[in-house]
Amino acid sequence: MGAEHTEDLERLAVRARAALVREIDHSGAWDADLAWREAFDEVPRHLFVPYYFVGAPGGYERLWGEHPDPERRERWLRGAYADEPLATRLRDGALISSSSQPSLMARMLVELRVRDGDRVLEIGAGTGYNAALLAHRVGAGNVTSVDLDPEITESARTHLAAAGYRTAVVTGDGARGCPERAPYDRIMATCALPSVPEEWLGQCAPDARILAPVSTGIVVLDVLDVAGRYAQGRFLHTPAYFMALRGGAGRAPEPRGGGLPHPVLRDESFRFLLTLASGRLDPHEVLALWEREGRPARERFGVAVRDGRQWAWLDDPDGPHTWELPGT
Repeated sequence: MGAEHTEDLERLAVRARAALVREIDHSGAWDADLAWREAFDEVPRHLFVPYYFVGAPGGYERLWGEHPDPERRERWLRGAYADEPLATRLRDGALISSSSQPSLMARMLVELRVRDGDRVLEIGAGTGYNAALLAHRVGAGNVTSVDLDPEITESARTHLAAAGYRTAVVTGDGARGCPERAPYDRIMATCALPSVPEEWLGQCAPDARILAPVSTGIVVLDVLDVAGRYAQGRFLHTPAYFMALRGGAGRAPEPRGGGLPHPVLRDESFRFLLTLASGRLDPHEVLALWEREGRPARERFGVAVRDGRQWAWLDDPDGPHTWELPGT
């Protein structure tokens, strides 16, 4: 690649990153904590996605920054700063790792409510981009990222080092957390879980917060009693679809339609409840509850962990509409 074209790509990266920041600005994702704007403006996403895959007839097309065709390199760079998730790793034709949509990442980071100097545990290393954003905010030495796949952790370390962030990236089962670097003030998962692993609560500092994708939503738990492993909180309003955590947490049961009408099964809010209650409530019970309660939005639902139990609830953790979560 010629030096002149490399300089052109660097200038394009700066403009594309600024455009992404403006787009997230307009979405309102970080209105509650504008400090995240600086992190997204400073951390170069393209260094974390040296290649990625886009859909093509018959499978996927690979875009990468070292392609000999300058037009394809430019296409790769522009795509790296699109407000879209990027497929970053395939195995046997199946997607196993990705870089999440930046505006969704911004919403999740805002809801994490980090404070200066917080120690943060990230479950699911991905490309390392989210860890870099966290490191920019709380300091690289305060961030620990865990992933089960050694190839993913190695590439995340490489990307982080290239961007100047030497955070701790650990190969291990995210369901176990990372006890050797505990306690943590914040725990954030970037992969879907059937429930929140109780081991995480044992690694929390007082007043910790846990944010994790569960079902097709994102739940935010405030840790109310570290010794008693008691936490509870609600789902955010936004939908979220993440790849499942691999390891000890297992997978949530696949929701069954049970012969329900197709228009109902296509409704996003109903699919959320059906997935959340899968394996615990019959699909017809889920439909009856959903209709009786006025087709409730995600933020009316929550999760509680207490006395060795973990359950989902509608409106009130001690109310009439509760059910145990898988794996608990």
